[in-house]
Amino acid sequence: MTISAEDDATPDAELVGRVRAGDTDAYAVLVRRHAPMAIRTAVLLGAGSDAEDVVQEALVKAYRSLGSFRTDRPFRPWLLRIVANEARNAHRSAVRRVGREARDAGPLLAELLDPSAALVDREDRERLLAAVARLPDKLGHVVACRYLLELDEAATAVVLGVPRGTVKSRLSRGLARLRDDLATTIEEVDHA
Repeated sequence: MTISAEDDATPDAELVGRVRAGDTDAYAVLVRRHAPMAIRTAVLLGAGSDAEDVVQEALVKAYRSLGSFRTDRPFRPWLLRIVANEARNAHRSAVRRVGREARDAGPLLAELLDPSAALVDREDRERLLAAVARLPDKLGHVVACRYLLELDEAATAVVLGVPRGTVKSRLSRGLARLRDDLATTIEEVDHA
């Protein structure tokens, strides 16, 4: 399959229409366009090293569900909602199998973040990621979507399946906890 510059510029809704008409190459364009963000989403929402498997499963489910996709809505938040659900399912399964373990997504997460994050001091980034991981899932997922994935409030609400007002309130509480946690962590480092 060759992807043309024309395919790269084709709107998602048009590609979805082509997939519905039987053009599987159009779905490959959608996958190539959205898979990197889907993997980052899966990692940040708790899939950890299973992120690629979670995204693969989500892409299969999205393909099967394209008939229910509303082309008047953006494709990416719809897909990321499926990824978020799959990440939650995978996380629940892992917890049942081996018990709750500390997430060790630090190195993988750092690789998947925006390259501009490399400018931030490594230790500060690791402290921040550790602090986000210590947040309760409901707060941590909102913070991850808004600031690590850079989704707006509306897209975050769609991805997490909560009202926009819930995103705002959880974000406010999550950021307050992060400020407190990071202030304590920095104090402990300074006194060590």
